[in-house]
Amino acid sequence: MTSLFDRYRLGALTLPNRVVMAPMTRVRAAAGGLATPSMAAYYAQRATAGLIVTEGVQPSLVGQSNPGTPGLHTDEQVASWRPVTDAVHTNGGRVFAQIMHGGRVSHPDTTGMRPVAPSAVAAPGEVFTPAGPRPAPVPRALETAEVPEHALSYGRAARRAVDAGFDGVELHGANGYLIAQFLSSSANLRTDAYGGSIAGRIRFAVEAVSATVEAVGGDRTGIRLSPGAGFWGAEETDVPELYGALLAELASLDLAYVHIEATTDEDVLVELRKAWPGTLVVNPVLPMGPRKADKAAADHWLSLGADLISFGRAFIANPDLVERLRQGLPIAPDDESTWYQGGDAGYLTYPAYRHAA
Repeated sequence: MTSLFDRYRLGALTLPNRVVMAPMTRVRAAAGGLATPSMAAYYAQRATAGLIVTEGVQPSLVGQSNPGTPGLHTDEQVASWRPVTDAVHTNGGRVFAQIMHGGRVSHPDTTGMRPVAPSAVAAPGEVFTPAGPRPAPVPRALETAEVPEHALSYGRAARRAVDAGFDGVELHGANGYLIAQFLSSSANLRTDAYGGSIAGRIRFAVEAVSATVEAVGGDRTGIRLSPGAGFWGAEETDVPELYGALLAELASLDLAYVHIEATTDEDVLVELRKAWPGTLVVNPVLPMGPRKADKAAADHWLSLGADLISFGRAFIANPDLVERLRQGLPIAPDDESTWYQGGDAGYLTYPAYRHAA
């Protein structure tokens, strides 16, 4: 029986356990998309995870979704990340940067630019801006000739990530952002080679991953997916066929991993496990849902063939989550009001478990 605390070989890395810290937006970056000393402390506190995946990092200014998020598209941003990766490595950890292009989930008040997307279809609801929530704007549909440039932006950001000391990168292909918008049958109304059929809708994802593999190697490249999630209005049809085709295309690239969220029926996810020949990371609970991942959910997915298990919200208030899971210690609750407020409260102020004297 595979244990959550077994070692695992991931590319050139040896993970001391199978616990992955999932990417979580915390909007603590400084002006200019710079990483900060507090971010270095935050990730270093959680370095006992087998692997840390950072919050989403924009590969370009137009790719920025939320205010207060970090980037990897300027030399200054690269320099600001080096103390973060150094701190994680000094504490014995391993860290991938999640590269996230927001596509239509953005606003000119945040970037100074009109968002771009597969089609001129606005996301439902409101997006975050420096002045508070605002209705999501209608994005500009990318011209066919422009699409490859945005796919290449993931590879350029990956190269900068490695220069900044990251062990690898994870492309954010989930939760309704740009890659997921191309996969979507509601956000992607294109009739060119990047739309319509399943082969067309997966093309951008494959090109973005291929550009990243070309830049930093397959063993340093992962991708996160949320089959059937429908987040930000990016609905999908033919989910098993769509993701089966995508995984088939990615299989030849020798990726470090595919990271799947439990956003569709378990039997569909099990079939995708069978279809993917490489390392599979599973996030066993619905993102932003009411339930945190726990050891029972982790063990369940390990028994179904997952290689690694990612925990998101449980890591917020439990920097020593791995040890708490190992010893069966209580999992501390987090304060949702501090998720995005900035500052160190609710960020660096959660302690490790203290045993009674």
